[in-house]
Amino acid sequence: MTGSLAMHMSDGLIDAPTAVLFGAVAVIGLSFAVVFARRDLDDRTAPMAGLVAAFVFATQMLNFPVLPGVSGHLLGGALAAILAGPWVGALCVSIVLVLQALLFADGGITALGANITNMALIGTAAGYLVAVALRPLARRSRAGLTGVAFAAAFVNTVVASLGFVLEYAIGGQGAVSLGGVAAAMVGVHCLIGLGEGVLTALTVAAVASARPDLVHLLRKGSEVAA
Repeated sequence: MTGSLAMHMSDGLIDAPTAVLFGAVAVIGLSFAVVFARRDLDDRTAPMAGLVAAFVFATQMLNFPVLPGVSGHLLGGALAAILAGPWVGALCVSIVLVLQALLFADGGITALGANITNMALIGTAAGYLVAVALRPLARRSRAGLTGVAFAAAFVNTVVASLGFVLEYAIGGQGAVSLGGVAAAMVGVHCLIGLGEGVLTALTVAAVASARPDLVHLLRKGSEVAA
């Protein structure tokens, strides 16, 4: 059950044309991220981006139990976007996914494009859009920021799992029906999203307490395309 419900796709779970398709989507999305991330990186924010990537890498290695035989881990998209901006955040999560696939075989090489699309692009974008929509609340108080971070991370996790379902619908190679995959993925990742929300909220609150100027979401003039 753990393997079938894990967010990281393994080799062979989707067919070759689908893997190529989402590999191209990942390349295009990351190309835009590289271009626009330059707006958010300077001598002050670049170290934050490195710390975010390292933190996401470390936390993705730590699983927490959700159900018997099922565990989850922090995806990190919403966290990275809130702290470093959506474009830098997407790059941070992508770097983590590449390292995990190459060094730890966590996620298949042929499915790397699909995994990047789900977790680094779709999930990060969804989480950041929620955070931007609720930004007035986040700027109002520390409790507001914590609540926004929780909501963004929860949505990030669930929407990323929907990306998995979409890819399986297009070219899934498993024996499980699409309905079964959708129900299992969304149901379990709603629970995983609660853990993701708590970890993200605590981390964002800690950074904001020490250096609120380094929280991208709280900066004046930061926008979705910033």
